Amino acid sequence: MKDAPFSSIRGLLQNAQTVLVLSHIRPDGDAVGSLLGLGLALQHAGKEVTMVLADGVPSNFRHLTGSNQIVRRVNGNFDLTATVDCSDIARTGNVLGERPVDLNIDHHITNQNFGKVNLVDSAAVATSAILAEVLPALGLPLNRPVAEALLTGLVSDTIGFRTSNMTPDALRIAAKLMEHGANLPELYHQALVQRSYNAVRYWGQALTRLQKKDRLIWTALTLEDRRAASYPGNDDADLNHILSTIEAVDIAVLFVEQNNGHVKVSWRAQPGYDVSQIALKFGGGGHPAASGADIPGSLETVQNQVLEATWSVLTANNGS
Repeated sequence: MKDAPFSSIRGLLQNAQTVLVLSHIRPDGDAVGSLLGLGLALQHAGKEVTMVLADGVPSNFRHLTGSNQIVRRVNGNFDLTATVDCSDIARTGNVLGERPVDLNIDHHITNQNFGKVNLVDSAAVATSAILAEVLPALGLPLNRPVAEALLTGLVSDTIGFRTSNMTPDALRIAAKLMEHGANLPELYHQALVQRSYNAVRYWGQALTRLQKKDRLIWTALTLEDRRAASYPGNDDADLNHILSTIEAVDIAVLFVEQNNGHVKVSWRAQPGYDVSQIALKFGGGGHPAASGADIPGSLETVQNQVLEATWSVLTANNGS
């Protein structure tokens, strides 16, 4: 882990009574899980905690204890501001204002170390996995609600323990969280199996325009697709997890048109490829096997630029 000796983190927490905890826009399970895990643990320790997700809580995570406490905007002043699972400040959705980040906890290899204290471990499979080890070391509880939140993050970011960065330690962490009351089958079903009718209709819109070139596959979701399917989110409803399972595909790219003139791009790659470097070129980041970026421009323009850059990486790798 980079920086952040436990004494520094312990000092920050001991000296703070009011704490703001944030995670990233278009939150996934690790964003929600790590946010709730840290937030609920601090509440149990007597802190006044405000938890913020600029885009709100996705429906498949609203069963988690404390999810109804998560708000979309920041109000008031705080003794301590912490971000979880954010590789850069912009990923919080610009809700921080002028507030500096005191504590940055993350596992993305592209993290910019923007906090006063940074706890960044790119070898960790999820930010929730970091917290599962750090919270007890800081004297904070792993009670059932905290364990459920953290196991949700761990399950989500590893796609059910299937990503190439899985380790024996990650499985031991999962077992420890189960010992503290987290129900793995139930959390797995909520995070990765259950889908709304409208989400599947939304997938259908993208699948009609699916394209493939050699070992690269891609598709797009438009604003009209979202309206036609009555899908409430502004993400891909996890469709890229499905695209990355298609036979004879090394890299999958999904484009999601946004209503602010940007396009959300997500990459998924097989072992041996590093799509985080492509994402960085477009102002994004992530992991070698899974990255994303928000790119200004029309859907057509962004698709052309991204596919050209991705194809270059794919062909260079194949030629090496």
